[in-house]
Amino acid sequence: MNRPYMILSACAAVGLLAAASGPTATAQTVVKVGVINTFSGPTVAQGEMMERGLQAYYKSHQKDLPPGVTIQLVERDDTGAHPDIAKRLASELVVRDHVQLLIGTVWSPNAMAVGPVASQAKVPFVDTNAAAIPVTKSPYAIRTSFTLTQQAYPLAKWAAKHGYKTAYTAVSDYAPGQEGRDAFIKGFTEAGGKILGQVTFPPPPNVADFAPFLLRIKDTHPDVVYIFVPAGPTATQIMKAATDIGLQAAKIHLISTEDLVPDEEIQNMGEAIDGLVTSGVYSSFSTRPANQAFVATYSKIYTDGKRPDFETADAWDGMSAIFDLVKATKGKFTGEQAMAFLSNWKTAHSPKGPVMIDPATRQIVQNVYMRRIEKKGGKLVNVEFETIPMVNYLGVPSGMAPPK
Repeated sequence: MNRPYMILSACAAVGLLAAASGPTATAQTVVKVGVINTFSGPTVAQGEMMERGLQAYYKSHQKDLPPGVTIQLVERDDTGAHPDIAKRLASELVVRDHVQLLIGTVWSPNAMAVGPVASQAKVPFVDTNAAAIPVTKSPYAIRTSFTLTQQAYPLAKWAAKHGYKTAYTAVSDYAPGQEGRDAFIKGFTEAGGKILGQVTFPPPPNVADFAPFLLRIKDTHPDVVYIFVPAGPTATQIMKAATDIGLQAAKIHLISTEDLVPDEEIQNMGEAIDGLVTSGVYSSFSTRPANQAFVATYSKIYTDGKRPDFETADAWDGMSAIFDLVKATKGKFTGEQAMAFLSNWKTAHSPKGPVMIDPATRQIVQNVYMRRIEKKGGKLVNVEFETIPMVNYLGVPSGMAPPK
């Protein structure tokens, strides 16, 4: 996917023309936002879905900005899970392009490389996908996405509650996979379940032959397998491998967090996934009014029939937080002031339901939904059937009241 490295909003372009036309032009306040995303390489699918969320909000909310204030997106391509590139891009955006805010990234290693740059420069970084807990170790980072622990711990409790006695874990061997695995094991064993074994796959962007790993699990015959791989074509690959070797036919149940069955991929996975249960923070098929409005806006901009997914919704929320900051400050803020605002950001109107940033951790608090794949209108869809309200980054109810 070819992307320009800088995007000027239509409003910003008009402002620049007005400035050139003479002394009667209205002074413009331009807030520059550096975007670090994956626009090329083998893992571009995740970057595309995140970009769609950023752009859908950006294009549909220009009218909400204060008079004379525009937001300019300066976009850079990290080409995949390359923390050295992400760190260099963040430095260039801060030093050369003078951005006041950073937003991204798909990959946790990249986000953890951006964090120290943000802290040193006192430029807030809004994490819109990377799931590793340490991303917000930087005092200038907040998360509008999720952690795998946030989803995997309640999933494990649900599995044990619904009669699964033994489990196996199979995850990609990098921070989100490791954190989700550990949270699942903790929740499952606390609830009386037994872990029969663990396997790990090569971390992204490496491509694994999943069959040997899954055959090992089949031979052990656990009641349930917790699987994690990054969203996108890799998820389709492992689900097809599971079907080919007959895991489901052997009455071994698969469960996972939402990365395994993103809405834009499940139509490619085959009928065998019908009934599969996952935990997650978003389904594009939710009937929440805010989600229906989001999907309608998205579908007017992107007419290729590809559904938005959690990466899209998380990025939409990240841009929502930035727009709220710019509206509240009329585009005039220091890094410290921006972080004070963003660390307390909340909304009742996210496509995901009520969301808020915990100021003590700068992690997101949000609903976790149990979802089941069902066929509706001839298509497989993620249907939310149970809500665990206002869960913190460790996967337990926060006790915080949802925003209204």
